[in-house]
Amino acid sequence: MRFCLNIDHFATVRNSRGGDQPDPILAALIAEQAGADGIVVHLREDRRHIRDRDVYLLRQVITTKLDLEMATHEDIIKIACEVKPEMATLVPEKRQELTTEGGLDVVSNLNKIKEANKRLHDAGIKVSLFIEPSIEQIDASLETDADMIEIHTGVFAEHKTEEGKVEELDKIEAAAKYAHDNHLTVNAGHGLDYHNIKLFRTIHTIDEVSIGHSVVARAMFVGIDQAVREMINLIKHGTQ
Repeated sequence: MRFCLNIDHFATVRNSRGGDQPDPILAALIAEQAGADGIVVHLREDRRHIRDRDVYLLRQVITTKLDLEMATHEDIIKIACEVKPEMATLVPEKRQELTTEGGLDVVSNLNKIKEANKRLHDAGIKVSLFIEPSIEQIDASLETDADMIEIHTGVFAEHKTEEGKVEELDKIEAAAKYAHDNHLTVNAGHGLDYHNIKLFRTIHTIDEVSIGHSVVARAMFVGIDQAVREMINLIKHGTQ
C-alpha cells in the first residue's frame, strides 16, 4: 500500500499570517525524501489553503506523483489541464465546509463528471473519483470512464466505538474488492491517522492511502521527516 501526503494544512498555517512560512513546497520535498509516494493538494475554489502558485511550483519540483484534488469548476479544470498532474481526484466542494464532507455523488452528476473526465483524459491526466463505499457509486464511476476511485473513509474514522469502526471497515473492504474486480484502481482517504491506519493493512485491494491532517499535526512536534517515516512504517509494518 502506497502513502501520499496531503500538504494542504501546511498552507493553512502559512495563510493564517499572510506570509510565506511555512512553505508547503518545502514540506512536499522533505516528505518525498522521507519516502512518501506522492503529494496531494486540494486547489479549492476559494483558495483557502493551496494557491495556484503552489500547484505550478509543485509540478516543477516534485519527483514522485502529484495528485490534484479538485471540484468540477471550470477555472480549476483549466488549471489542471495546463499543469498536468499525474492524476486528478474529483471531490465535492462547499464553501462553508471546514473539510470535504462525504463523497462525490456520481449518480446524480453523471454527465457533468463524464465531461470533466474526458477533458482531463484528453490532457493526459488520470482521473480518480472520491466516493462513498457504495456499489451504486462505483457503477456510476465506471460509466464515467474513471481510472480509479478514492473511498471516503471519514465515516469510519469518526465512529466512536470499535464495533462501529469494524462495521464501516467491512463496507470499505467490500467496496474496494468490487471496484478492484471491475478493474478500477482503489485508493482511500479522509480522517486516517496513526491509530486507525493499522486496520487498513489487511485490505489488499486498496493500493494507496491519502493522509494529511494527522501527519501535519504530528510534524509540529517531531518534524516532517519523522512524521512521514512513522506513517510509512505503520502502513508497511504496523509499528512506528
